[in-house]
Amino acid sequence: MNSPFRLKPDVSGAVAELTARFGARARDSEAVRRHHGGDESHHPVSLPDVVVEPETTEEVVEILRIASRHKVPLVPFGAGSGLEGAAIPVHGGICLDTIRLNRILEVREADMIARVEAGVRRQTLNAFLRDTGLFFPVDPGADASIGGMVGTGASGTNAVRFGVMRENVLGLTAVLADGRVIRTGSLARKSSAGYDLTRLLVGSEGTLGIVTEVTLRLHPVPDSVSAVAGFATLDGAVRTVVDIKRMGLQIGRVELLDARLVGVIGRHSTIRLPERPTLYFEFHGSVEEIDAVAGAVAEIVAEHDGGAIAWMKTLDEARALWETRRLGLGWAGSERPGSTSWPSDVCVPVSRLAEVILETEADIATSSVPAYIVGHVGDGNFHCVFKLKPDDSAEVAEVSRLNARIVERAIAAGGTSTGEHGVGLGKRAYLEAEHGRDAVAVMALLKKALDPDNILNPGKVLPDDIAAAAGLPTFFP
Repeated sequence: MNSPFRLKPDVSGAVAELTARFGARARDSEAVRRHHGGDESHHPVSLPDVVVEPETTEEVVEILRIASRHKVPLVPFGAGSGLEGAAIPVHGGICLDTIRLNRILEVREADMIARVEAGVRRQTLNAFLRDTGLFFPVDPGADASIGGMVGTGASGTNAVRFGVMRENVLGLTAVLADGRVIRTGSLARKSSAGYDLTRLLVGSEGTLGIVTEVTLRLHPVPDSVSAVAGFATLDGAVRTVVDIKRMGLQIGRVELLDARLVGVIGRHSTIRLPERPTLYFEFHGSVEEIDAVAGAVAEIVAEHDGGAIAWMKTLDEARALWETRRLGLGWAGSERPGSTSWPSDVCVPVSRLAEVILETEADIATSSVPAYIVGHVGDGNFHCVFKLKPDDSAEVAEVSRLNARIVERAIAAGGTSTGEHGVGLGKRAYLEAEHGRDAVAVMALLKKALDPDNILNPGKVLPDDIAAAAGLPTFFP
């Protein structure tokens, strides 16, 4: 079936109009386009035809109207740190880079709220907040843009205590495909007024609208103490977390690292731990509160063949420990030059966590491709990160097969194909298995209602057949 749009004939007119309007902020050099053609995922690079850098919501409106008039795809781009290809312009067109939408617009300390533009980076915001006693807790590891974190529904190590993006976004300003501007939510901590458009847009990966401003929930910086414990088995480490959750013990963070990654950390940092499955802990609260929780956790650790808990004595020691969690997978990649990462991102009910992780461990034990299991296991989310040679077709096929097994196993356990990385390109094939065809068809109808010409990040999230059934057009090169 022929598409009603032919992409290439319309692009030149859009590029000419954008260049005339935005001058040096609309660039089409190959170097600039290539920089915006990929992310940190294993998905192939695909170049946009032009990259535009708006400075205001009003300029985003102009860009959307140009894209709509010329029927040209438009893809938002933040920090380029995505892991599922959500920002890759698979149909070319316009890349809307939010780098200049970088203002912290308002901090209301008494309300514990910040209002920022979409291009503000996570670490920049927390540095700005340093003297307020508040912080924004969602930490996906990378120094991602807030808009990108909204798009993917990001999470991270703090999710077990502070929640994910959906719990921490109070409202948004977004530009729709036809240039209309909508403002969702309010400064109130809750609302029952109407459909929840805020959470509809969170996790939509720029397919329903382009987010330009975000109102965020802030939290007091907690007093904290960090600790680490090694285990005889991976099973013991995971079941420790399950029991901690079952008992309702309040912990700030708990991260799982398999023995292989602990070995990598020992070779690349000053942190020396036995090469065993390991949990990193962070406890929040007063000294008395931490002592009470830590005592109960120590008993659970011992019950599951864990060693003595090692406590970080200073803030510098704690920072060094958590820095190894952030950098460890990069160090693992450096031990296999020329490799790239292919991470799974499943999340399952905590009661099924040990079973799913152990079956995943058994799978990767049969593979020749190095892999590491890490995870924010306090909320059932874990990653199996393969370090494969992208030019080796046998390795690509092997990792693709194993990744499919991990995803299918998680869905069968009542979980999800993606806990925090988003759907992008890599998880579209699993959306129907996870939600059912009727539910995904409703998603396609929402997309059709808000973006009938399918110009907003086409080829992402929705499976092609369901998008076509809803009447969404496709694109020809």
